Amino acid sequence: MQLTFEPVTADRWKDFETLFGQRGACAGCWCMFWRQTGKEYKQNKGTANKRAIKKIILSGEIPGLLAYDGDEPVAWCSVGPRERYSRLMRSRTLKPIDDQPVWSIVCLYVKKSRRDQGVGTQMLGAASEYAASQGVAIIEGYPNEPKNKWADAFLYTGTASAFRKAGFKKVAQPSPTRLIMRKQLNK
Repeated sequence: MQLTFEPVTADRWKDFETLFGQRGACAGCWCMFWRQTGKEYKQNKGTANKRAIKKIILSGEIPGLLAYDGDEPVAWCSVGPRERYSRLMRSRTLKPIDDQPVWSIVCLYVKKSRRDQGVGTQMLGAASEYAASQGVAIIEGYPNEPKNKWADAFLYTGTASAFRKAGFKKVAQPSPTRLIMRKQLNK
């Protein structure tokens, strides 16, 4: 599968909406989980979250990348400065490990029919290239490393194996199944 990767801009809103479908990728999230408090997220699930991410995209902010197989959107990756993700900034488990400025990958969504085909790993590589093109020196993610099989819905931050394949290294393990992984860019 030959994929192409594009930043999500206003002219790609329809592709983003198509990929996320009626359910907003997962239970009305619309990739707003990391951008809101827990209370805001619960109140906004569904349509309000869809409006919120659309407002971000239409404002000119690039909240992430889409992967395409031809003209079909098949995957999404939320990537940007850590400061954009208010829940991440307040997290005790995923607190910064140092004072280095980083970009974060907080969500990796692959269309069900394209899972287990290496799309996630390719998306992580594309996110790294995009961050490097923006002058970023360090990109990090917060993947899971489950001990047993987990439902796909719970792997929205990606898997440690995909991050490893994309060149990321473990820098911390704040819980038994959660890692903080980094990749140095612009060397």
